[in-house]
Amino acid sequence: MTELLHNDTIDVLLNRRSIRAFRPEPLTPEMTATIESAAQHAASSQYLNDWSAIRVVDQRLKDDLAAIAKQPYIAQAPALYVFILDEYRNMVIAREQGDAVDSDAFTLKNSYRFSQAQNDAVLALHAMETAAEALGLGCVILGSILNDVPRLIELFHLPKYTYPVLGLAIGKPAQEPEVKPRMGAALQFFDDRYNDDPAFIMRNIAQFNEEVHQYYDLRDPNTPLPTYDAQIAKKAVAGEVLGRGLEHAAKQGFELDR
Repeated sequence: MTELLHNDTIDVLLNRRSIRAFRPEPLTPEMTATIESAAQHAASSQYLNDWSAIRVVDQRLKDDLAAIAKQPYIAQAPALYVFILDEYRNMVIAREQGDAVDSDAFTLKNSYRFSQAQNDAVLALHAMETAAEALGLGCVILGSILNDVPRLIELFHLPKYTYPVLGLAIGKPAQEPEVKPRMGAALQFFDDRYNDDPAFIMRNIAQFNEEVHQYYDLRDPNTPLPTYDAQIAKKAVAGEVLGRGLEHAAKQGFELDR
C-alpha cells in the first residue's frame, strides 16, 4: 500500500468523524465568521451562487428539527445550519433585469439547475464542515432532516425555487469516536472505465466486511456493526425512504422532468 502524504489539511480530511455529542459552549463570533466564509469560498457552478444556509438559533426550531430527524442531540448543537438550494434569489435578479421568469424561457427551475444548485449546496456545506474541524470543532451532517420536507419548508418559510438539502450540526466535541472504516480504493477509483465485474466487487468487499464488523459505533457501543454487505442489502429494500423523494419540489416551482 502506497504511503500517504500528510499535512494539517490532509489530516483534517483523513480524520473526519461524525460528532453527535457537543459540549455546551457556543462558537465564538470569529469561529462562526470563519466557517461561514469558508462555505462561501467553495466552488459554485457557473458562478450562480445558488445555495443559501439558514442559521437555526431559535431553540424551538432546534427542537422541531430534532423531532423531524428523530435525533434528540440535534437540539443541543451549539451551531445548527440548514443548507438549501436557492434559485429564488437568482429569479429575483433575473426578473429585475427584465427576464420573463413566468415563461418557458426561464430555465432556473429545470432539473439541471436543481441538480446543479443541490451540488453547490453540498460543496458549501462540506467546506464549512472541513473549516470547522480544522478549528478543533466537531460536526455531523444531517440528512435525517429530510424526513419531513413539507414541514421544513413551513418552518423556515422557504419560498418558491428553494429546497432543503442537508443540515449541519457543529460544536466542541464531547465524544471521541473512532474513524469509521473506508472501503479499499480499488472499489471506488478506476482507470479509464468503470469496473462492473460482480466477482471483482464481492472479492474486494470481503475484507471490508470484516473491518466494518469490528467497528463499534458510539450510539451502540456494545454491538458491532453488521457487515457492509448486510447493511447494503437492508437499505436496498428500505421502504421508508420512498417518502423522502422529490415530489415536493413541484410545489416549490421546480420542473424536474425537464
